[in-house]
Amino acid sequence: MRRVRMGLLAAVCVLPLTGMPALAEPPQGPVFQDGEAQPVFDPAQAVREDLFVTAPVDSDRDGQDDVVHVQVVRPKETEQGLRVPVVYQASPYFSGGNDVPNHNVDTELHVPEKPGNRTIRTAGGDERIAAAADISWAYEEYLLARGYAVVYGESLGTGQSTGCPTTGAENETIGAKSVVDWLNSRAPGHDASGVPAEAAWATGKVGMMGVSYNGTLPNAVASTGVEGLEAIVPIGAISNWYDYYRSDGAVVAPGGYQGEDADVLAKYVHTRADREPCRTVLDQLTADQDRITGDYSPFWDERNYLDDVDKVHAAVLSVHGLNDWNVKARQAAQWYAALREQDVPHKIWWHQSGHTDPLRLREQEWLRTLNRWFTRYLYDVPNGVEGEPRATVQREDGSWTEEAEWPAPDAREATLRPTPGGPERGGLIAARVPGRVSESLHDDAGRLAEDLAAAPSSPNRLAYFGAPLAAPARVSGTVRAELALTFDRPAANVTALLVDQAPDGAVTVVTRGWADPQNRHAIDRTSPIEPGKNYSINVVMQPDDYVFAPGHRLGIVVLSSDHDFTLRPKPGAGLELDLSRTRFRLPIVGSVE
Repeated sequence: MRRVRMGLLAAVCVLPLTGMPALAEPPQGPVFQDGEAQPVFDPAQAVREDLFVTAPVDSDRDGQDDVVHVQVVRPKETEQGLRVPVVYQASPYFSGGNDVPNHNVDTELHVPEKPGNRTIRTAGGDERIAAAADISWAYEEYLLARGYAVVYGESLGTGQSTGCPTTGAENETIGAKSVVDWLNSRAPGHDASGVPAEAAWATGKVGMMGVSYNGTLPNAVASTGVEGLEAIVPIGAISNWYDYYRSDGAVVAPGGYQGEDADVLAKYVHTRADREPCRTVLDQLTADQDRITGDYSPFWDERNYLDDVDKVHAAVLSVHGLNDWNVKARQAAQWYAALREQDVPHKIWWHQSGHTDPLRLREQEWLRTLNRWFTRYLYDVPNGVEGEPRATVQREDGSWTEEAEWPAPDAREATLRPTPGGPERGGLIAARVPGRVSESLHDDAGRLAEDLAAAPSSPNRLAYFGAPLAAPARVSGTVRAELALTFDRPAANVTALLVDQAPDGAVTVVTRGWADPQNRHAIDRTSPIEPGKNYSINVVMQPDDYVFAPGHRLGIVVLSSDHDFTLRPKPGAGLELDLSRTRFRLPIVGSVE
């Protein structure tokens, strides 16, 4: 085992021993063993201070730069001259949230109208300021003990920070980035009395980390290319806010939050004491998000961090749940793919749970991975993490595998086509379907997608299943449904599910996707649907990594509205699927034939 101690360099002078005071002991420095920082500092003696950092943005339009409230927690040895790197968590949640109703989703779908005829339903109701919560973190003691300072930053418009919350817009990124700048002496800071405050105790190397919104802000700040941000650990994080609240033109909710949208979230976190300055900003947010068409727009483009992935240089350790239907898997998969193309140091953990922190799932191995990542990129200790397998995937039985990369490098695209019988259970085959065969369904948003998939027959969906598998077949990546559809009205939802049928007949939804057929040409443009005309509609499902066991059947289910995710119009819309022109493309390791 290799044990290395890093401390301050001291100049030693040879002096007469008689009558001279003893030299002061240098402060404890960090210690590394087997490429990991060791717990040699006492978190109980940490220095804690509240400060304020000025951000170069005026999002509340009061004529003054916004101010970010930060809380610094650092080893006491920094009072003796030790300089340490920082793990920084930015969040809009440190001061709680307000009671904000979601939008009504039991509504008819948009049909293009003449300009000026649109109406927008807003989330009204009273909002309450939540009591400020103490800033703390499950990782705080762990990081302090290993020689990192922990810094918390309240996002603009929340807690003691000024400015306005805008659900991922540029001002929030600038606010969070300003703390990294302050830690590198590029932005001014002060204490509560206005006395200037500098981070002389910091090395300037910063890592950002958090879950959900707290993990999204690291993606946002990294996309600015800010100097000093050396590593980020986004957990269950967003890379493109459009994909959080929309899907190929369809208005889609995060799982468990039907009717939430960008304005609802902004109002929820809007906890600054004086909230009046932000009311105009929040009203504009409601209008600009556009729940009418669902089209991509400059509003959403501002909140798309993929646009600036070429600026990212921070090493990214990404974590996401394969069953996270709040922040869906596409968020991590597309960010990871973009980072890989830019040759940014990257690693990903996929687990089988939902929207959660891996600390709750695999504590010791996760902490070891996290420690090695920060040791390598914040302390510059060459521990070889960049040469290790880049993908850690938890399998359905709870076991974990290490793989060279993700998606699985040996996955190959398989194309399957439906055969007649969809109202009950049709087939899935690799060969082309001879002749033109069409099958119909009628929308009923009151029915759960899971129930429709499991039903032996239903007029509200079409289901197609392959033969029982002779060997395991793994889907690793993104499944695409290329549907040839005819509609009996000018607006409808389109939903597709990948499902697993067990030998006992039980059906499990593996992944799913949604689309608005009016956005079939582009997500930023609505194109009218002519009833009775057949259209090619592509539904891109959420990326996944799933193994179908031998004896199980792989299935695809097509329906219209998805009760838990899409808008829910009145029942009745008719969809007709042309089987001969429909195909499903799946990234497969193994064989599904």
